[in-house]
Amino acid sequence: MDGLGSNIPIIDNAKTPLVTVPDIAGLEPMETLKRRWPMVIGAIITIAMIAGLGRELFGSGLAGLSRAVPHNPLFYVAFALLYIGPPLGDYIIFRRLWGIPLSGLSALLKKRIANDVVLGYSGEAYFYAWARQRSQMVAAPFGAVKDVSILSAIAGNAITLAMVAIALPFCIGLLTPLQLKTLATSVAVTFAMSLPFLIFSKRVFSLPRRTLWWIFMVHCVRLVSGSIFIAFAWHYALPAVSIGMWLVLAAARLLVSRLPLVPNKDLLFANFAILLIGQDAALSELMAMTAALVLLVHVALIGSFSLHGLLRTKNGAE
Repeated sequence: MDGLGSNIPIIDNAKTPLVTVPDIAGLEPMETLKRRWPMVIGAIITIAMIAGLGRELFGSGLAGLSRAVPHNPLFYVAFALLYIGPPLGDYIIFRRLWGIPLSGLSALLKKRIANDVVLGYSGEAYFYAWARQRSQMVAAPFGAVKDVSILSAIAGNAITLAMVAIALPFCIGLLTPLQLKTLATSVAVTFAMSLPFLIFSKRVFSLPRRTLWWIFMVHCVRLVSGSIFIAFAWHYALPAVSIGMWLVLAAARLLVSRLPLVPNKDLLFANFAILLIGQDAALSELMAMTAALVLLVHVALIGSFSLHGLLRTKNGAE
């Protein structure tokens, strides 16, 4: 035994450290995790995006785009910053969490498009399927996507409540008693929707507390900057209205879009804007044109992504 076995290394499993996998692994493709269901989910949501864009664009979007097209190039600069804001904020977050490459921004753009034209949070389902195909751990993407989505909603509610507190003293005289009652109920519901996540945060969230606070701040900065960008875009389209007035309207737009229990939110905002600054026809055309321009960018991006995918498939087949 001593003569034959002395040169054979003996591994003590009890003392040998095991290689651990980080909680949130880098997004590198693994053949063992390339299952069919994430691809099916992604394909279904992509088809739904194309169908939704076609319905919206050829319904009323093109009519809005054909009227009152701004000639000031600064409008399009502000609009581009407004459009890229949500996916860029998500990219900053997931770059820190997962270290995703710049190419991951395309998946986050699709996430935004899906949320806009398909169903609420369908974009999160698409992005989770995209991340699941590229994650080294089966369960790793779900916790992060869940936490980021919940914090986005909480940040939106927090900014909404802050906007109510700031704007109410200036516009309380413009509201009817019924509108004030609806506003108060909406504020209470908005606060109640966020409260359970704060009370049971240890059970709801998966990421460390410091990371959660950082994500929350990124969402808040994204929401506030989005209101500023759209105010500047509107100002460059209708320079007769001061930038200060447009900032007030941008805050009102964010406020109306987040409040629950308020029917016809777009109509309510349009009426408030017309009441505040007048210019009924010009303002209505500007709102329609802005919405149509968003749809047009959605279509252009989906077309570009589809063409890129076809070219990659063709090159791979060759």
